[in-house]
Amino acid sequence: MRISWRSLECSGFLKTYYRIITSNSQIPFTWISLAQSLHKTLPFYLYSQRNRFSTMPEIDKNKIDPELYFPPSQVRGMTKLDRTAFKKIVTIPVLNVRKEMVNKLVRSLKKALLQRPGIKRVIDDPKDEGNKLVMLDPYKIVSDDSFEESERLLLKELNVNPQISSYSLELTYENFKTEEILRAVLPEGQDVTSGFSRIGHIAHLNLRDHQLPFKQLIGQVIIDKNQGITSVVNKINTIDNIYRNFQMEVLSGEENMITKVRENNYMYEFDFSKVYWNPRLSTEHNRITELLRPGDVLFDVFAGVGPFAIPVAKKDCTVFANDLNPESHKWLLHNCKLNKVDQKVKIFNLDGKDFLQGPVREELMKLVKQTSKERKPHVHIVMNLPAMAMEFLGIFRCLLDGQIKNSELLPIVHCYSFSKADDPVKDVQQRAEALLGASLKGCSSVHLVRNVAPNKEMACITFQVPASVLYENWPMNEEEQFLKAENLEGPPFKRLRTSKALFEES
Repeated sequence: MRISWRSLECSGFLKTYYRIITSNSQIPFTWISLAQSLHKTLPFYLYSQRNRFSTMPEIDKNKIDPELYFPPSQVRGMTKLDRTAFKKIVTIPVLNVRKEMVNKLVRSLKKALLQRPGIKRVIDDPKDEGNKLVMLDPYKIVSDDSFEESERLLLKELNVNPQISSYSLELTYENFKTEEILRAVLPEGQDVTSGFSRIGHIAHLNLRDHQLPFKQLIGQVIIDKNQGITSVVNKINTIDNIYRNFQMEVLSGEENMITKVRENNYMYEFDFSKVYWNPRLSTEHNRITELLRPGDVLFDVFAGVGPFAIPVAKKDCTVFANDLNPESHKWLLHNCKLNKVDQKVKIFNLDGKDFLQGPVREELMKLVKQTSKERKPHVHIVMNLPAMAMEFLGIFRCLLDGQIKNSELLPIVHCYSFSKADDPVKDVQQRAEALLGASLKGCSSVHLVRNVAPNKEMACITFQVPASVLYENWPMNEEEQFLKAENLEGPPFKRLRTSKALFEES
């Protein structure tokens, strides 16, 4: 076992000094006595240094303890959080560096430094005020030869000895990551849920059955490890009502569910326990918003608290936003004022069917009657209710019948749906065509939004409503005639059920 270069340098000096002093008769007695004392105490000095900073022996990387950062085994099965039970001593490599070199070394040696929450990577050397100890990653640095060539050149340039010493470091609860704590606490081999959806100050979990006995502990750990999170909730049922919200249980923290979130530079406030909000849809909200141009018209059939309506209104578009949920309607009004678009958005509190057959039909008829010289805007209809938005597509059949037929103004629909089919793109298009009674080949596209569960995709089909759907007796091709015969044997709205009826049947 070697010792640090400073120790070796000191020992060599003392031995040489001792030989010179004791062999020269002209040297005063007091000097000789001092030399003898130092010579006797040298072994003890070296021994103490060896105990404190010993060079780490060569370590096989394959033999490094994979559970070096794993909490103590006694926390397994803990259901009530005891932070004091997570103390653990680990041995890590350190570099002994002069104070004046530390900042430059740390900036250039980032890859090799210790990365642990709450750990200072540079600490004082208790034996030398002029030195600092720089903590290194034990999984990357196992010996003097572990440094990359560029790192060795840096050490040489800064006149830092690459010799590695060992240091005993105490880890506490604050130094372990969320997943490490939960993996140590939950039954061995069980899935660990460390991820969550963040909605302002609220963390939203979907715990599995085997995690429920540890739910309060899980909630507290998430609050501890995530700045700004003050409440953790768990969904205790699926979205099973006409208002698209779900029952939830507060696992830890405050009961306040009124929160504020920022998405794509817009602010939204709402009561998370009473409305629908999914932070994973921010990219999708922005994707649809980018499709509209100033002057266009948007009808948002299931608007929620406004994640489509508000950004589109900011683009100087005319927006008609609707939601059946009274709470969503209330917060939609609030958020339009909050984002200063309340004069650009007309807001309704209707069932989706009534909104399409009422305000949407009326506005489309006004646009159809405009003279050909007037610029006709593009009309977009967003139907973001994946569980049943498809059920409303039948409403477009003959929606504008009785009006002057106009193929120049055909609305563009963005309809969301879930699919468990092997080919979700084909599945979504076929179902849309069946409900419309018309072919969408050449005038539609399907965008896969996200995977919501194993073998379950959320998709958005975008299509321009065919004129043969909007107007009765519009000329149809053979494929459209076949689809109409297949799907329109009964009255136009025979297959349609309102959102309320859908849930009453389930």
